[in-house]
Amino acid sequence: MTEQYIMDLGRQAMTTTIIVGAPLIGIGLLVGLVISIFQATTQINEQTLTFAPKIAAVAVSLVFFGPWMLRTLADFTTKLLESLPTVIR
Repeated sequence: MTEQYIMDLGRQAMTTTIIVGAPLIGIGLLVGLVISIFQATTQINEQTLTFAPKIAAVAVSLVFFGPWMLRTLADFTTKLLESLPTVIR
């Protein structure tokens, strides 16, 4: 096992993490932005107004993107476990 292999494995792990997390973070950010614009235009400054729609949007997007996220993580884990004999040498 070389230092280059470890760095490449870390890069792949970080890339997979970003790719898997991006849809949920993006949708939460988009819903938060829409609600912030709504609050600014109506001058409603209720703190709890932002949480419920964000949670609902992330839950719906998790149902929608969940199978893809699970498949992506399973593929990464499978590749990692298949490379285990190479790492041991």
